Parts: sequence; structure tokens; C-alpha cells
Amino acid sequence: MEDRYAFLTEWLDPTAALLRRYQLFFYPKDSSVEMYDVKNQRVFLRRTRYEQLQPEDLFLGNRVTVFSRQLHLLEYGDQYTAKHLGSRKERTLALIKPDAVSRLGDVLEQISSSNLLVTKAKMTTLSWTQAEDFYVEHHSKPFYNSLVQFLSSGPVVALELMGDEAVSGWRRLLGPVDSSTARKEAPQSIRAQLGTDSVKNVGHSSDSLAAAARELEFFFPSAGGHGPSNTAVFSNCTCCIIKPHAVAQGLTGKILNSISGAGFQMSALQMFNVDRANAEEFYEVYKGVVPEYPDMVAELCSGPCMVLEIHGADAAQAFRAFCGPADPEISRHLRPSSLRALYGRDMVKNAVHCTDLPEDGLLEVQYFFRLLDG
Repeated sequence: MEDRYAFLTEWLDPTAALLRRYQLFFYPKDSSVEMYDVKNQRVFLRRTRYEQLQPEDLFLGNRVTVFSRQLHLLEYGDQYTAKHLGSRKERTLALIKPDAVSRLGDVLEQISSSNLLVTKAKMTTLSWTQAEDFYVEHHSKPFYNSLVQFLSSGPVVALELMGDEAVSGWRRLLGPVDSSTARKEAPQSIRAQLGTDSVKNVGHSSDSLAAAARELEFFFPSAGGHGPSNTAVFSNCTCCIIKPHAVAQGLTGKILNSISGAGFQMSALQMFNVDRANAEEFYEVYKGVVPEYPDMVAELCSGPCMVLEIHGADAAQAFRAFCGPADPEISRHLRPSSLRALYGRDMVKNAVHCTDLPEDGLLEVQYFFRLLDG
């Protein structure tokens, strides 16, 4: 029997404003797909080769694009798929503490190189009460107050990591709790390289699957909750989107390092899955103006993107210059150290979107950090 993976998926039909359900079948032998309309009980798409979809894209909760339809993977379609694709897949929380937020790019590079996938991300600032709630199991420990004080002392970044045995994988990557111990026992670990002591130790890791589920729910509530607020300041700001193709290629950490290395302040950061209707609305100013508009929309809703608020005087103009011309080939000639020159592939997959007009900076930031995060 040929290998075949099956998923129950959901697609928001923008024309009818209806959620439609399909069974998606993926055949790894030749990277072909097949779709079955659940409601009408008929084949919707006959088996067709589709190399843009890869086995690593197939996990519950992900959104994949198949011939311009963005499908949300809801459930495994059969026991075979659950056994082969889901048995070792875990989700865990990686919380980057205030001492390491400025080194987030380095941390993300290490996460990417360890085959862990960032599926959610949000920069937030916890109040003392929120930090107490998060660390409630340590309430009787002597270091509790210093832990709470430090966690609420500045911005943190909460990440949902997904991968094979993600709980133990992230704990191993992070290293022993005390950074000085980490330097002796696990010198390649993140805490050994970036940590200071047992409180200022880069990050927090969930110690079990149950703890991971509880802690992820704290930052990323599933039942319509909002979780801690984002850190957008909505003044003297411009918008940067690390596009889905760059996120999928594991370039997020490198791009963040380039941005901070150039002296720009990232005042907010969050991962979004943009649906087609929102992508069309966000890029509406380009409709009928640039021929790449349809492809730009398709790219923005093809997978998760990382959105940043860049804050500072004349942020929009300075950051746009730093991104370089929209065409990476032109960027490589004119501005070889720009983001698009370094990380872009073509006019559409050019690594980042940046606000073109200074007067639109606030509007674009509000679109993501107020409207879509609302």
C-alpha cells in the first residue's frame, strides 16, 4: 500500500463567508494531493502533483495553502496519519525573559537549527500579578519573589514550539537552570552562552506536557480569550512583516539580528496567520498599481508571518531605506547590506514588507496589533 496521510481541514470561503470542510490527502511518494468535499460527499480535487506542500507542513493547527486555498488542519483523518505524524509531536512554551529579549534573534536561530518550529509568538509585558499567576507552583520557594520581580521587569517573548519531543528538546537546548552550571555541564546550551545566573537565565521551559499545555493556555488562550496584551506603542512607528517564505526558511532569527544590529528598536512582535480577505485588505493600496499584487496577497496568506512594530524618530523612512528596493536583485546592486538584498529571492518573496509612506506607519501597525490582535 502506498503511504497516504489524511487530515480534516477547514477553509473560509470569502465569497460565501462560509467555513467549508474538506478531507485533504497527501501522498509523499510524489508530493501529490487530493481533496474531498465533506458536506457534498464528492471529490473536490482529483489527485494532483503539488510540490509546494511538504510533509513537515502537516501538523495539527497549521495552515497550508493548496492552489490558493488556505486550509486549517483540524484533525487527523485516520489512525495511520495520527500514528505516523502525531505520535512524537509535542507543543511546549519557550518564554524568553527580559534579559534575553535583545538576543531573541540568536535564540530563534538556535531553535530553528534544532528542528523545532515556532508556531506562535508574542512580545508582552507581564504585571506583577500576572507573573505571580504564571509562577504559582513556585510560591513556597525562596527565590519566588526575585523570579516574579524579574519576569515583570520588562518585555518578554512567549513562543509556542512544536516538534518531535519538543518539551525535552527545548529544555535540553536551553540548558541547566543556573547559567554558571550550564557553562560547566552544557557549554553549547543557550543559558551557557547568554545567561547570567539562575534568575537571569534567558528563558523558561515547561517541565512536562501537562505544564506545557497549562502555560501555553496562559499566553495563547484557546477558547476565545486574549491573553496578555501586546507591547505596541502606536507612536513614532512603522510596520515590518517578515514574510511567510522567510519564516518557513528559518530566516526570522537572522533578520531580527540584522534589524537590531542596525540600531532599530523592535517595540512589538507577534506571529500572525493572515487569511486571504485580510491580506487583500492590507495590500489594497497596491491593487491595480503593481502587477505583483495577486502574488503578494497569495504570499502573505501562505503561512505564518512575523510582524514587528519598529519604534523611533523617523522610523518609517529610515527603516524603508534599510529594507532596500522591492526587487532583491536591484537591492543587491544598490544596497547590498539591506534586508532584501541579504534575504530576498524575488519581487514577491523579498523577505520583508515595510511601510512605504511615513503617514501609513501607524495605520499598518494598528491593522495588526489592534485589529487582528483584537
